Amino acid sequence: MIEQISLFAENKKGAMKNITDILTNADINIESLVTNDSAEFGIIRMLVSDSQKAADALTGAGYLVHIDKVICVEMKDEPGGLNVLLNDILTGNINLDYIYISYDRASSVPLAIIKSQDEAEVEYCIKGYGHKVR
Repeated sequence: MIEQISLFAENKKGAMKNITDILTNADINIESLVTNDSAEFGIIRMLVSDSQKAADALTGAGYLVHIDKVICVEMKDEPGGLNVLLNDILTGNINLDYIYISYDRASSVPLAIIKSQDEAEVEYCIKGYGHKVR
């Protein structure tokens, strides 16, 4: 499992730029990012080069930040790569809270980032089907 930071940000012009300013000044690299919005606030989830340092910098700037453990699974870079993974998870009768896709630039491998209430069960299941978990 790897660490992901999640933070709440006001849904207004320049909010994301303010966050990237903070991370840039803390010398943090954003490796993956996904945002979900609502009318007033959004949730931003990121994989970063140093999750604790990023959380400290963002918290110091007034953001509500949480560090979560997520599962990072390599996928085949071909049509149906995600479908195979999701089929194996469904066969294991596992519920996911959310999933998003990232990409490892160094190895040129797509990655599924998975959050579930029972990470150990998910990891055991997908490893059993031969998926590589980071």
